[in-house]
Amino acid sequence: MRDTFDAVSSGYDIKALRFFPDSSRLLAQNLKLRGDENVLDVACGTGHAALAIARLLPQGHVTGVDFSRGMLEQARRKAADANVGNVEFLKKDMHSLKFSDRQFDAAVCSFGIFFADDMDAQLSRIAAAVKTGGTIAISGFQENLFRPLTDLFFQRLSIYGIQMPAQDWKRIATEELCISFFENAGLGDVRVEPKNMGYFLDDAGEWWDVIWNAGFRRLVSGMKPGQLEKFRREHLQEVEELRTSDGIWLNVGVLFSFGTKQ
Repeated sequence: MRDTFDAVSSGYDIKALRFFPDSSRLLAQNLKLRGDENVLDVACGTGHAALAIARLLPQGHVTGVDFSRGMLEQARRKAADANVGNVEFLKKDMHSLKFSDRQFDAAVCSFGIFFADDMDAQLSRIAAAVKTGGTIAISGFQENLFRPLTDLFFQRLSIYGIQMPAQDWKRIATEELCISFFENAGLGDVRVEPKNMGYFLDDAGEWWDVIWNAGFRRLVSGMKPGQLEKFRREHLQEVEELRTSDGIWLNVGVLFSFGTKQ
């Protein structure tokens, strides 16, 4: 997993994946910050959420952590380019955060908690770093993520003898599941806000950009070059058939979940 994210880090901020920064801005706005908080961003990636939050904290600070060196390099470069000085990025595995208990006023995990070996334990680890009365927020995907494009993708993979991996993100892919997830961690005032962050892709090539520059890459990167090119050509041909006058719809249903540390 670390190797995959190191490999995709340089392309993680491309236009086709713009739901990442768009969702991060909405997550930051819904934290309802005063402006002087100390905030933790777990599995921060290239810093989308951390930078969006830092811009809302004129007297505050954000600490972003990730286990991917490549992702952190991109995050630090973006912070420097944008002259955002109230954020730092640390190389840490989210399974071992090692922060003092109740160190932060709030903590977020944007599209990352479902990569944990044990999501329930991970949410508890994040909550442990937050002060009583502080906010914990995560963003995850709804059940219909990227469909019908993923239906075609997984069907094509099966033809090539590649089986669909376990989709742990679906454990928190409905409002009801998110509420139970937070309440089981002892969090209060739980609220879940669904939002479709989708948009039209210009063509099938942009869908390949999504595949190649995010988590799906690990499913196809093991193919031999000739096989990979054949797969890409066949898959994009069937995806192109879905194009309308507006483009190819990328369905990105997102669930924003918030809870209060008791």
